[in-house]
Amino acid sequence: METARVLVAADKFKGSLTAVQVAERVTAGLRRVVPDVRVETLSVADGGDGTVAAAVAAGFERREARVTGPLGDPVTAAYALRGSTAVVEMAEASGLQHLPDGVFAPLTATTYGSGELLAAALDAGATTIVFGVGGSATTDGGAGMLAALGARFLDADGKPVGPGGGELAELAEADLSGLDPRLKDVDLVLASDVDNPLTGPKGAPEVYGRQKGASEEDIAVLDAALAHYASILGPDTAALPGAGAAGGIGYGALVALGARFRPGIDVMLDVLGFAPALARATLVVTGEGSLDEQTLHGKAPAGVAAAARAAGVEVVAVCGRLALSPEALTGAGIARAYALADLEPDPAVSMAQAGPLLERAAESIARDFLLS
Repeated sequence: METARVLVAADKFKGSLTAVQVAERVTAGLRRVVPDVRVETLSVADGGDGTVAAAVAAGFERREARVTGPLGDPVTAAYALRGSTAVVEMAEASGLQHLPDGVFAPLTATTYGSGELLAAALDAGATTIVFGVGGSATTDGGAGMLAALGARFLDADGKPVGPGGGELAELAEADLSGLDPRLKDVDLVLASDVDNPLTGPKGAPEVYGRQKGASEEDIAVLDAALAHYASILGPDTAALPGAGAAGGIGYGALVALGARFRPGIDVMLDVLGFAPALARATLVVTGEGSLDEQTLHGKAPAGVAAAARAAGVEVVAVCGRLALSPEALTGAGIARAYALADLEPDPAVSMAQAGPLLERAAESIARDFLLS
């Protein structure tokens, strides 16, 4: 019988295992049952947090820069570089992970550091930049990012408006003439797993503001301020898919930086070399911490499964918890899902023991799909 060739292409299990660790544990479990199985691993991400780590695992060089965090304090942020292609993750500079526990700044958090991180990639010679957006602490429409790249946002007195989305209500003039000229020669790809518009019932403040500490009053303030901001920069762009990504940083990239929007997982699969790895595989194992309705809307496992199904390669998934029906899994191109919650129902224990449990799940995959 031909030796099985398995491609492990999974995202992280948030809070317990990185994507690299997921791949290591799945590989160990498979080999415990089928010692000679050939396993290739590819850490994947959908543009949100973990995107730079996935690129580094695929052979990109990790670079670091000191930039401005969402609260205005200096933070160390990483990006990835290979040749003239950079992978920049806005969460590295402006993400929720930079907020102290319980501290939010929904009206004043800034994306200035994300602009500085893009400038660092330009300084390193990047001419193609994959800009992964997600996990932000900010709702400033990308104004901070644009300011870091040379734009000026002025109030009625000709003074710079303050940081954050709330201050954009005072915006009277947006001067983009000072934007870094190198941006004109860069292919900037906005990679996101969300396609929300900037404002309105499905906009950035309403859908994502609460997770960033915004009250109902804050959400109303931010929505109005971003609508005013867009009326000055370009209202048509505000309705485009991805404009509402990461607190509206997608809008800033689309309206002022010439970015083009693509689903984050599609971009990352291209960048990471998924197609040639898939061509070598007879089975794909994908997964993430929670397989649920969100998974079906642009998350990494759905993208992996869609690409594998198109190539005629069978796909199974691993996850911490499973909240999709067998019919939904089949519709997504996933033959079967193996949940750690089925092995350990206590969520706290399951997260703490995710590694060993994942190896046990992989043993089941090997018995079910590699020995039959």
